[in-house]
Amino acid sequence: MLWRPGFLKKKEPSPNRLPEGQKLVKGWPVLHEGEEPTFDPSSWRLRIWGEVEQPVELDWEAFGALPRHATTQDFHCVTTWSRYDNRWEGVAIGTLLGLARPLPSAQFALLHCYDAIGYTTNLPFGDLARPENLVATHHDGAPLSRSHGGPVRMVVHHLFAWKSAKWLSGIQLLAEDQRGYWEERGYHKRGDPFLEERYSYQEDE
Repeated sequence: MLWRPGFLKKKEPSPNRLPEGQKLVKGWPVLHEGEEPTFDPSSWRLRIWGEVEQPVELDWEAFGALPRHATTQDFHCVTTWSRYDNRWEGVAIGTLLGLARPLPSAQFALLHCYDAIGYTTNLPFGDLARPENLVATHHDGAPLSRSHGGPVRMVVHHLFAWKSAKWLSGIQLLAEDQRGYWEERGYHKRGDPFLEERYSYQEDE
């Protein structure tokens, strides 16, 4: 059956811990597009630029010297698996944004990554800047493996996992929204698992 505008009602947030359409797993599936990049600490950089007062570029040593942040949160993938009680450690997004000092015009963000396909993903600034979010270096007490996004990945707990970009290289703050890799290929521009925001055709329901 073809989807037509108006046939689907706007979703209400799920009241359950496990979002509708998700299955709980105990392992940690590995999913990504393209080859895993290699990590060279001598050349690694994390940039924050765009709609900011002070563009930032951190090398591996400077990033490692920033204050540490830890949080335990559930994690939901658009491919329908969910994993409870993930303990993440790294640098709080608020610490990094504090260095760059976003301008009032910073309404959106585009995350950039070290990988062969030039992966990006977009976020409203308010979703990026939530205090529990972090650039993670560790998961459940161990350093992030390369297959899970090491040495660092963005972690945006409340949105589907494709927004938690692996192999993070930069955070570009924008005045206007710009779709990322999967968003250009039909994924939802926001991706709230509790609203089942999986695909772009759902954006105007």
